[in-house]
Amino acid sequence: MLSLAVLAASSVDASWASGLRGVVMRSPTMPVCEEGVPCSAPAKNTTLVFTRETRVVRTRTDATGHYRVALAPGWWSVRTAPVVRIGSALTPRRVRVLAGRFRRVEFVIDTGIR
Repeated sequence: MLSLAVLAASSVDASWASGLRGVVMRSPTMPVCEEGVPCSAPAKNTTLVFTRETRVVRTRTDATGHYRVALAPGWWSVRTAPVVRIGSALTPRRVRVLAGRFRRVEFVIDTGIR
């Protein structure tokens, strides 16, 4: 019985255990940043779209801007949905997912406020 469980566990694709996690922030949130006053804020309820070849995976940030998404290892392009029309959009725009772990990546949405 034990050998059957070991065999089943070894045949599972390990890519399900990889992906990204982190926070998405909007910045700047005001034209002039002041000392002691936050100049960025969480991008709450924001949809992130990850694309690799023909695969598309979507996830949404929570009320604190945090996200977690399972992705196969490799390089992925990422954008927001809808696409941000003001500022320089989301950075970074390409991310690498490592096999067997959830890598922490923080994204920033440039609001265009100057």
